[in-house]
Amino acid sequence: MGADREGSARRRPARAVAYAACGAALLAGCASMPDNGDLRDVESTPRQDTQVRVFAIPPQQDASATEIVQGFLEALTSDDPNYDTARKYLTKAAAKTWQPESQTTVLANGPSIQTDPRPASREGTNGITYTFQGSQVATIDAQQAYTPADGAYRRTVHLTRDAKSGQWRIDSLPQGVVMGKSDFQRNYTSVDKYYFASDTSAEETGQPVAVADPVFVRSSVDPTTQLVRSLLNGPTTWLGPVVRSSFPTGTTLKKGVSGLAPDDQNQVTVPLNVKASRIGSAMCNEMATQLLFTLRNLTPTVDSVAVQSVSGAHMCDANEEQAEAIAWRASTKHPDYLYFLDGKHRLVRMTTGGTGTSAVAVPGPFGAGTKPLRSVAVARDERTAAGVSSDDRSLYVTSLASAGSLGNAVLTSHGATEDDRLTAPSWDARGDLWVADRNPAKPQLYMLAQGVGQPLAVQIPELNGRIEDVRVAADGVRIALVVEKDGKQSLLIGRVERTKSDDQQEVSVLELHSATPGSEEVTAMSWAGDSRLVVVGREQGGVQQTRYVQVDGSTPDGPAPAALTGVRAIAASENDGVPLVADSQDDGIVRLPSGDQWQKVVKDGSAPVYPG
Repeated sequence: MGADREGSARRRPARAVAYAACGAALLAGCASMPDNGDLRDVESTPRQDTQVRVFAIPPQQDASATEIVQGFLEALTSDDPNYDTARKYLTKAAAKTWQPESQTTVLANGPSIQTDPRPASREGTNGITYTFQGSQVATIDAQQAYTPADGAYRRTVHLTRDAKSGQWRIDSLPQGVVMGKSDFQRNYTSVDKYYFASDTSAEETGQPVAVADPVFVRSSVDPTTQLVRSLLNGPTTWLGPVVRSSFPTGTTLKKGVSGLAPDDQNQVTVPLNVKASRIGSAMCNEMATQLLFTLRNLTPTVDSVAVQSVSGAHMCDANEEQAEAIAWRASTKHPDYLYFLDGKHRLVRMTTGGTGTSAVAVPGPFGAGTKPLRSVAVARDERTAAGVSSDDRSLYVTSLASAGSLGNAVLTSHGATEDDRLTAPSWDARGDLWVADRNPAKPQLYMLAQGVGQPLAVQIPELNGRIEDVRVAADGVRIALVVEKDGKQSLLIGRVERTKSDDQQEVSVLELHSATPGSEEVTAMSWAGDSRLVVVGREQGGVQQTRYVQVDGSTPDGPAPAALTGVRAIAASENDGVPLVADSQDDGIVRLPSGDQWQKVVKDGSAPVYPG
């Protein structure tokens, strides 16, 4: 358990020393504290520079019970790799059974701490019970996966005096760690580890598709080694059913390995145990690709990864170019064009690399204006497009390569009004097309394999509300849905599972969870990275805001996009080298170059999209 010192009116005795690269500096001193009575909220350790590490201080001789509790909490917000100092605040029996890695509970503020004024008797020894209380924000499980949480937190710890030494020690405590939000932000960082979609290959290249699996690692405690161990341990429970790993079951780091880091050539060498010793070159190359994608997400300066056998022999390696030849990954693909509808509801496009504002009609029926459109989606290979008619009734699919005929609608809604008909469509990398019918009489999410043929009704057993917007991830195994229920529009993330029964494909979206806890209204969204989305919405009583969210419901580091009012639609690419684009009620199509302000592109335009 750790502590957060936000909002406290007085400071507690500090129990940590911070060491910077240039030397050591004592951050705070100690003060005596009472044994009993109410305590104020525990304040958070101030945010530290990335070169500063915080180390724990062991319990002082004859420390009071309160000082033991405070020192223990401080020790758990330090950078002690195995919590060895924290265990010194426990009895020997409690130290053996306590498992800090089993769960981290994040509170809005630090735990409010109170003592029970009545001495408790445990095995004939007088003791003191402390109660920790707070408001939950999230939990991190043993797999390092983040889950938003709410509700009250209330746990107790018990202290007793050692019969021989007379020193207070904690003899009973809950498993795991608890800390305030600011301490969590200082101690942990979110990183994507990568696996492969188990039944998906990219339509354009036939490569396996890389899938991001976000986890939180302790940012100052050998994060590279932590992340590699997490990758080798396999995907998180939520993602596991739809991905595969190329590492053989039981593969771990070679015994005793720690401190993995890039060498002077920016290469990370990863020694593995005997389980990985008898693999072929193709599987080894996929393993190296998983490692490279994962480690570059943590340290972008990593140029290559080498896989080493238990005997120290070189097995294989991969640099960025080799990895991209082995696996398809959305965030490494730079789209050729930005697409949107002009004032005549025709599909037009402009290059993503320039700064100009001129757009030209796409080849084919959508560019010719054969059928006025309300919304559109362009396939990942930019050769095919799907468009919904201006009355939201009909879905059409056509080529962007030549001026052919439009053909018949591939899906028609029978909703009475435009708001009760089709959503904007969305493509994944395998070439499947997704769209939802909002008809109250028959609301349904559909998938069209390769964008043609009979629409397949997708089963969503946990859905509670009506789908208002659909964006499938490039990997085809995760999907983002804006769902309306009782006047609230929430952004939910689901796992896409495909099965075959009697030669018939069945598709389901399972284990929906919120990516925007606390939001009352989500009006627009788009994938903006391998595990990140950009969302336009508002909290209860608030104003419209544009922000980034992670698929697990956490908030990524870094600033939010510049403010923009009246956003009706937003478009982003998984590749962060292209600007955000939005449809603004006041300014039409606008774009946001990196680190800049929103710029007008076209006044008379709508429904901007990048491929996907």
